[in-house]
Amino acid sequence: MIARLIHACIANRVLVLVAAALLAVVGIWSVKNTPLDALPDLSDTQVIIRTQWAGQTPRIIEDQVTYPLATTMLSVPGVKAVRGFSFFGDSFVYILFDDATDLYWARSRVLEYLSQVRDRLPPNVNPALGPDATGLGWIYQYALVDRTGQRDVGQLRALQDWFLRYELKTVPDVAEVASVGGAVRAWQIQPDPQALAARGLTVAELIEAVDAANGATGGSVIEQGEAELMVRSEGYLRTQEAFEQVPVTGNDGIPVLLGEVATISRGPVFRRGIAELDGQGEVAGGVIVLRTGKDALGAIRNVKARLQALQSSLPEGVEVVPVYDRSELIQDAVRNLTHKLGEEFLVVALVCLLFLWHLRSALVAVITLPLGILAAFIVMHAQGISANLLSLGGIAIAIGAMVDAAVVMIENAHKHLEHWREAHGREPHGEERWQLMARSAAEVGPALFASLLVITLSFVPVFALQAQEGRLFSPLAYTKTYAMAAAAGLSVTLIPVLMGYLIRGRIRPEQQNPINRILIAGYRPILLWVLKHPGVTLLLSGLLLVLTLIPFSRLGSEFMPPLEEGSLLYMPTALPGLSADKARQLLQLSGRMIKTVPEVEHVFGKAGRAESATDPAPIEMFETTVTFKPRDQWRPGMTPQKLRQELDAAVKIPGLTNLWVPPSRNRIDMLATGIKSPIGIKVSGPDVEQIERLSQQIEQVAKTVPGVSSALAERVTGGRYVDVQVRPEIAARYGFTQGQLQQLIATVVGGDPIGETIEGRERYPIVLRYPRGQRDSLQALQDLPLIAPGGVQLTLSQVAELSVSPGPPMLKSDNGRLVGYIYVDVADRDLGSGVQDLQAAVQSQVSLPAGYGVAWSGQYEYLQRALARLQWVVPAALAIIFLVIWMVFRRLSDVSIILLSLPLALVGGFWLIWGLGHAISVASMIGFIALGGVAAEFGVIMLLYLRHAWEQRLASGAPEDVSTLQEAIYEGAVQRVRPKAMTVAVILAGLFPLFIGAGAGSEVMQRIAAPMLGGMLTAPVLSMVVIPAAFYLVRRRGLRAARGDQ
Repeated sequence: MIARLIHACIANRVLVLVAAALLAVVGIWSVKNTPLDALPDLSDTQVIIRTQWAGQTPRIIEDQVTYPLATTMLSVPGVKAVRGFSFFGDSFVYILFDDATDLYWARSRVLEYLSQVRDRLPPNVNPALGPDATGLGWIYQYALVDRTGQRDVGQLRALQDWFLRYELKTVPDVAEVASVGGAVRAWQIQPDPQALAARGLTVAELIEAVDAANGATGGSVIEQGEAELMVRSEGYLRTQEAFEQVPVTGNDGIPVLLGEVATISRGPVFRRGIAELDGQGEVAGGVIVLRTGKDALGAIRNVKARLQALQSSLPEGVEVVPVYDRSELIQDAVRNLTHKLGEEFLVVALVCLLFLWHLRSALVAVITLPLGILAAFIVMHAQGISANLLSLGGIAIAIGAMVDAAVVMIENAHKHLEHWREAHGREPHGEERWQLMARSAAEVGPALFASLLVITLSFVPVFALQAQEGRLFSPLAYTKTYAMAAAAGLSVTLIPVLMGYLIRGRIRPEQQNPINRILIAGYRPILLWVLKHPGVTLLLSGLLLVLTLIPFSRLGSEFMPPLEEGSLLYMPTALPGLSADKARQLLQLSGRMIKTVPEVEHVFGKAGRAESATDPAPIEMFETTVTFKPRDQWRPGMTPQKLRQELDAAVKIPGLTNLWVPPSRNRIDMLATGIKSPIGIKVSGPDVEQIERLSQQIEQVAKTVPGVSSALAERVTGGRYVDVQVRPEIAARYGFTQGQLQQLIATVVGGDPIGETIEGRERYPIVLRYPRGQRDSLQALQDLPLIAPGGVQLTLSQVAELSVSPGPPMLKSDNGRLVGYIYVDVADRDLGSGVQDLQAAVQSQVSLPAGYGVAWSGQYEYLQRALARLQWVVPAALAIIFLVIWMVFRRLSDVSIILLSLPLALVGGFWLIWGLGHAISVASMIGFIALGGVAAEFGVIMLLYLRHAWEQRLASGAPEDVSTLQEAIYEGAVQRVRPKAMTVAVILAGLFPLFIGAGAGSEVMQRIAAPMLGGMLTAPVLSMVVIPAAFYLVRRRGLRAARGDQ
């Protein structure tokens, strides 16, 4: 069938060329319109419910908000995990869905279930869905800085909230603009308890008066003459004077002005997020959150253009400083890989030139290569895959193998032309030449098509990977598969046509090329020895395989190689219960220390959370984004590793444990497992204190395991509480109920907003609180003056008992159960074995009470899942490869000879990985899977020439005996060493630039290229020895059996 297709293409060659030109045009359009990103979108389908309930403690929020929400959401269809976080004043519920679930379908289902639970929530508590984005969508962050020093952080935050935020929200594909840092301004009313008592006023009456004085209403219309006049009554409080003039009426009916019994001022409200720049002091800032699955680079460009346009509208001296910009990483990664593709093109062309000694022949390979890549881009664009590190990487590792078919076909055409010249003494002309080309292409075409098909199909296991590793590597598998499929298609359609047009002029015989002469001279004695001792040869190669167990047993395992992103996150863990003021000091201190390293450009510190549902960070969690200067401004000899060590040495703050992580990588991990370290241990159970005890026990055990660099149990009960226990019978004597007293405490101590002012487009809360001196200590709270409804003056300690007790600073739950996390980091050893030792130690030394459980997660969770999946998928892929090869050769013995070359490929792969000090990660497994396909292809080509030589001998009438067999093997192996050497050379040439490269994303590419490079060094060498020996043994046995039958 394939041979017929080749003849048909040559017959309709103009049509084939037109189709190729069309393919090129559509391909170029696809390349221009393919969205760019650094990494594929790795986040799970997730919906976030955020509920704000100001002033409430984590325990109250957990019991009354998070727990009802989390347990209801467990029954939403397609849910695989529900994570709850209860902070001071905030509840976050993260609902994670199966991969197959559509995000917008999931959101509508969550809304549906939310309506069921609303009645069980406290009044005035309104849960809201977060944006249709994830934490990985934080693509751009900026800080607002006032260089003149005339504006405070409150005014900067107002600029961000009421001007920039709305302008940037309209940029396409931006899901949310989250404000971070600064201070939200409010009108603060501080009542004077003595003045209130003297006039017999209560706090409730003040609230009522402010509420009555701040509002607006309409009175429909009146008609006058022939016109309509609209009636309105506006009485918004906008100035300090207006507040002071608010009349408050007491029991005696005499109105008093608010200014007489309270002080009114502008000030900040209570905040849970602080931002700081370069150790210079506080700033306000914003985070651009990208909508799930959209084009990151396009969105960043649009945001930058909008900010540029808005700069002129900002007050004088205020400027926007970008502090994190993912477009740099995206462009670096894409530029890096594009350069690699260019280098690979050149190297492949050079290899063709060196071996063939004919420029126009090399052009055949060089023309078909970009066409294959463009074809891959067309399918990518249609499927919506972005051009990222991994999808481009798929094309990059396919390049060598894509040219294979072209190389072997061109070489075969040269050989046919040589034979023609020897037979006829002249060059073929016109139709003769085309027929010759068709014959030479049809001779090797079917087997080559099958071998390219083998490479394509060998990648099937990667499609079987699930969840995060599946989302990470499927773009690579898709593009490699498309590129190889395109190459297979072009090899039997366009290449024969191009050969007919381009292989002309003086073609030198193979013997004239010095490289070929050297190869033959080196290979001949080896093969002659192999044919004398075929059994010994097979034994020796078996021994080599056994020796490979040395590196194999010493290799570690990791989920994913580290990815250098060009910026870092400094995420130390502070002790819980940290005050906002202390957090600000530590943030500034660490920022200054980081800034001392000369390569650092900006340090943007964030303590606590941004105003976004995608950021559930407590105030003691610091995320400092460190951006670096361009590489050419670094000190000579400085590498990212050295830089990280220098930063670690520069930042030394007592009470903070240093942790440096790449930004995107960290967000992915925290999203998927809720864990910010490679290994996370979750202890779940009903009681927080018991969870704390078990966590600390496990922390101590973990620290004794060799290779554990740090183990830290979260302090689940590190918070401090002032408990106010109302005595209902005494309170009732003074006319108070428990509810009234609790409301009073929430207002005068907690600063619960009592209303809001409308100032043009801006809205600010009104807060009524006692002066700070009357509420900043336990003693002050006990003496807190209260005015009873009857006008009696008393203190809080008369109607309630106050005490200080420890409690949880925040509560986390997993699927409705309370959990505590232990973060473990391993150094100088691999993840897999580290976890095994940890599990054994925990099992033997920690006993769990009934109702408590321990679960392991973090990157380790993915590694386990990927390994389990690959254990049954890799054999399945081998079966597919077996089937395809069998369909070409139709002999079981031949197929098994080819599959012999697969284990031999592993030899070099394992030794090289071990020599480089890599651990086995999902990336290197993918390298091995790709290597399997390429090694099988080499086996196919090797066997193809041996069979051809043998069949030709028999066809020319040679006797069917052992000496004819030896001659055939000698010819098929030694005389045809050039195409085999060329295939290996182009594959190695294609991989080498990936292997030695530096720059964004090179770590992942190197992990994939290393096993392929090592394997392609040993597989061909061993195949050129083992396959002839095995072929000789099998056929000799067949000859003897045939002779025995006669």
